[in-house]
Amino acid sequence: MGDGAERREARRFTMSLPLRVLPQASKGHELAASTRDVSYQGLYFLADAKFEIGSEIEFVITLPEQVTRSGDVNIRCQGKIVRVEPSENGRMGIAAKIARYEFVPATATAA
Repeated sequence: MGDGAERREARRFTMSLPLRVLPQASKGHELAASTRDVSYQGLYFLADAKFEIGSEIEFVITLPEQVTRSGDVNIRCQGKIVRVEPSENGRMGIAAKIARYEFVPATATAA
C-alpha cells in the first residue's frame, strides 16, 4: 500500500453543518465551528482554535431541517482528536474520531 492510499473505513459525506465544541471541565467556553465532512466514525471540522492530537473532545452536530425534513436534530458526540492542520483563512482543520454519540432534543443542547 502506498503512502497516498485511502485508509478510511467508513464512507464520508461532504457536509457543512453547524458544530458546537463543548467546553471541557477545566477549559473555557463553547466554540462554534462547522464540519467539512462527516461519517459515522468521525468528522473533519474547521475552527478558530487550536486542538491537541490525542485530546478528548465533546461536541454537538446539528442536522438542520433541510437534511432531516422534520426539524433540527442534534447529535451529541464524544471522541478524540486524531489530526490537526492549518487550513484556509487562518482556521485550523481538525479530524476527530467519534467514540460515542446520542441523539438529543434540541432544547437539551441549547446554550
